[in-house]
Parts: sequence; C-alpha cells; structure tokens
Amino acid sequence: MFLANLFEKKTRLPEPHDALKGRDNALPTAERHFVNGQPLKGPYPVGAEIIYFGMGCFWGAERLFWKTEGVHVTAAGYQGGYTPNPTYQETCTGQTGHAETVMVVFDPATVALARLLALFWEEHDPTQGMRQGNDVGTTYRSAIYATTAAQLEAAQTSREACQAALKAANRNAAITTEIRMAPEFYFAEEYHQQYLAKNPGGYCGLQGTGITCPGS
Repeated sequence: MFLANLFEKKTRLPEPHDALKGRDNALPTAERHFVNGQPLKGPYPVGAEIIYFGMGCFWGAERLFWKTEGVHVTAAGYQGGYTPNPTYQETCTGQTGHAETVMVVFDPATVALARLLALFWEEHDPTQGMRQGNDVGTTYRSAIYATTAAQLEAAQTSREACQAALKAANRNAAITTEIRMAPEFYFAEEYHQQYLAKNPGGYCGLQGTGITCPGS
C-alpha cells in the first residue's frame, strides 16, 4: 500500500496548497554555458527568442538543443509548478508541481521554430503522460512553454501535425504534452547545467517515436 501511494503521489500533480514552500532566493547556478561560454542568464543577442521544452530528464534534452545550429544558449531548470526556487531534491518528491525543462535561446534567422518543434516531437515520446520511459513522475512530463503568442500557436499547430503523423504510423495514443504560455523558469543547480558535456557517459533517457514531423 505504501509503494502504491508513493507512486500515485509522484504521477499526480499536487494542489497549490499542498506544494512545498520553497524559498525566496534563487539557487546558485553556473554563470556561463559549459560548452560555448555564453552567459547563462543573458544578456542574449538582439532578436533572439526563448522557448522552453520538457522532454523527461533535462540532461539529454539540453544536449539535443545545444548541439543544434542557431541555438545561442541552453539551460536546465524547473518550471510549471508552484514551489518558488525549488531544489532538485524537492522536485523529485513530486510536491512542487514542476517539470524538468530546458530553456532554449535561439536565433530565428538561423534556425526556424518549426525545426526546434520537430526535434521536440521526434526525440521523445509525447504520449506517455507523467513519465518518459523508465523515468516516472510529474517532473518528467512532456511540455512546451511559449514566450510569444506566435510560438504558442505554432506549438499547438505542430501538435496536431505530430498527432496525425503518429496516427499514420498506426500509433493511436493521444499526445499528452502540456502547451501554454511560459510560467516562471527556475535555473537548476550548477551541476545539472550541461551535465552530459561534463559527464559524457552520463544517463540520457531520450527515446524518440520513430516518426518524422513537419520542420525536420
């Protein structure tokens, strides 16, 4: 019974009044991107856009995007819940409401948003609800958090295209990706930033669906 209750808590989002309290001050984190040396918190180039992706464990997801041409900087963080400035340990309890996400700062003149969205849909399974493969819990849910109305519309349109591609491949599971305007992003601790560049043999849970989406 205890294990069943624990599993239920981790796969159900908490109510706001049940969320952990958190803290007023931001957690210490890296100042610069470990791979390209760019300032993690800006300033960013004029004309750059920001979008946030949740694809399960943020280690592999961040690497996917920092390796994409036209992406200026990436960062791992927590987003979509209630607890201000959460720690990794707190998010793992499922009692913050946050998902592990990746901030992607990109130059739309070099890489189209459609390309980033295609990578998002193709490189993880957006139909799994509160999990991604063996990573189970609300922190591993699929999410797109937009920073402009145009991004939001593009994300919603791309979801329909991805759902059609899944159906064409005889995969009829419904997409569970959360798509909305971006809530506050909390930078994760320094050791999480660009984790797989610092630990090349580290865990990466990304597993694509095998489908191809528009924008690829």
